[in-house]
Amino acid sequence: MKNLGSIHPLLARTTSDLDRRQFLKRGARAVAATAAMSSFPVGLVSRARAADSTIVVGFITSMSGPVSSLGIPYDQGIKAALAFKNQVGGKSVKLIALDDASDPTIAAVNARKLIQESNVDVIIGTAGSPGALAIATVCAETKTPLICIANANPQGEPGNWTITIPQPAPLMIAGAVAHMQQAGVKSVGYMGFADPWGDLVYNALMESTPAAGIKVTSNERYARADTSVTGQALKVFATRPDVFVGGGSGTPGALPYLALRERGYKGQFYGTPAIINPAFVKVGGAAVEGLIASTGPVVVFEQLADTNPTKAVSQEFAKALKATVPDATPNAFSGYSFDAWVLFLAAAENAIKTNAPGTPQFKLALRDALTNAREVVGSHGVYNFKPGSRYGNDERSRVLVKLEKSDWKLIS
Repeated sequence: MKNLGSIHPLLARTTSDLDRRQFLKRGARAVAATAAMSSFPVGLVSRARAADSTIVVGFITSMSGPVSSLGIPYDQGIKAALAFKNQVGGKSVKLIALDDASDPTIAAVNARKLIQESNVDVIIGTAGSPGALAIATVCAETKTPLICIANANPQGEPGNWTITIPQPAPLMIAGAVAHMQQAGVKSVGYMGFADPWGDLVYNALMESTPAAGIKVTSNERYARADTSVTGQALKVFATRPDVFVGGGSGTPGALPYLALRERGYKGQFYGTPAIINPAFVKVGGAAVEGLIASTGPVVVFEQLADTNPTKAVSQEFAKALKATVPDATPNAFSGYSFDAWVLFLAAAENAIKTNAPGTPQFKLALRDALTNAREVVGSHGVYNFKPGSRYGNDERSRVLVKLEKSDWKLIS
């Protein structure tokens, strides 16, 4: 096997929470996952590639592990995006895709591999917030722009090289809380991941509920890899909340809802965009029927008015997705990947006018174009970024939907 030092020469700097043996095992998994991933050819671009030959995009997602229920739709979305358009300013675009196995350490290893060995111009990734934050640190150190497709909000220098595609948690939670207030809700229970995403949802809930006269009765947490949350569910149930909000995502995000229904809880369920994917619906089954969630308009684009600015883009996305992954339908996560590509294309169109791909100058120009994007229409919303702010969405990126017979229906 290839020496891991050549993949990650700064071993000591990225393994403060792992001993060397654990890191080597994970590094071996990264190499194996990279070799096994078949969504795109994982050939490497020479580090000495001609500066003006091709724009090279690195893509990292979770095709295996506990986050794969999100990572696979992300992969489907990037396939559709590449089919939608693979040239910018007369230059072809090459995509190199790697699997991080739902492991933040592997995500960081993959980011370094893409930058050091493939000289990518930009990275798009990954499926989980912890992995995305790990990639953001690497991208800042190497001055490589990152288009983050997980809901992460890196601070300091990593934030200066990152834009985040998913809607900010406060925006989406505020929509759900407004619905609760209209329904006369007085208390809400919470259980979420014990990681940055769980924190984002809980903090957003604590910000928006006081003005609505709603009390948050619990703050239970669980790991993404957990298979049972019985203890946490009993604690939530004991507080007798009127409604419940889960702060998980994908398949693991269904656990709290299942556990509460098994305990006999009959209150209304609410969710976030992080559970709007087919795997969640399949695993949740009857327990999540009637769940209300805030999400991007792409999820129900066929139900939108023709005047909605995102509808035409969603139609293009759906067409490209059908051509590349015939059995897939647009969902929140594949839509995030597609929108990341739309923003990349718009930024590259500007950056390439005065800078050659493959150079530090092009990376910097690409970063500046991304962080200053204006009125870029995607499937989830209309994006406007400014330096110092990772998020670019406004209320045009939020709708409320209800799960009815395994389909999401627009309710506002």
